[in-house]
Amino acid sequence: MKSVFCSALAIALPVTMLAGGSTGFDDQEIGGAPAGWTVAMTGKGSPQWTVENEAKAPSGDKVLKQSGTASYPLCVKDDTSLTDGFVEVYFKPLTGKKDQAAGIVWRYRDPNNYYIVRANALEDNVVLYKVEKGKRSSLNIVGRKEGYGVDAEVPNGQWQVLRVEIAGDLFTVSLEGKELFQVKDQTFAGAGKVGLWTKADSVTLFDDFSYGAKD
Repeated sequence: MKSVFCSALAIALPVTMLAGGSTGFDDQEIGGAPAGWTVAMTGKGSPQWTVENEAKAPSGDKVLKQSGTASYPLCVKDDTSLTDGFVEVYFKPLTGKKDQAAGIVWRYRDPNNYYIVRANALEDNVVLYKVEKGKRSSLNIVGRKEGYGVDAEVPNGQWQVLRVEIAGDLFTVSLEGKELFQVKDQTFAGAGKVGLWTKADSVTLFDDFSYGAKD
């Protein structure tokens, strides 16, 4: 499934509409990284992002799989520039002894500077971080001075949807349609690319990636 909202349509509709795009991977070649995306990493290792067959995936029968081992593997969509709006993806954690993570990246400058929210099937929690100058640090939740993300059920081997809504310095995180928490941070303002993320030895599937910017 792939659709892009053209600018003419956006102009004709109310300003509350979101302009952006959504994509599965059904038009991509099996066995390699998807065209129109850049594979990168924060830290060291060997990321391995490949398009693979997967029956009954959310948007068809092809998905994006990360099966390499690296500090933080990244796969960033090339033609994106998002300031405010949303980013969303379906993910399915498969294996990993150290981690079973799936993450969304936004306001991406380069492999060492971006925001990321991730769900972890080993820890059953969701955490929002900034990566600044290559260092990852968790951010405090609005209304709570301390703590590390929130506990949330993240089943292994099941498709789930992770979403972040972005409005200036306020980020709202949802899992499976349920709002979990909000974070405020001003480290990265303005537009940046969006993409996907995992950690360590996580083997994770992704599908039906979508994003949108307010007009």
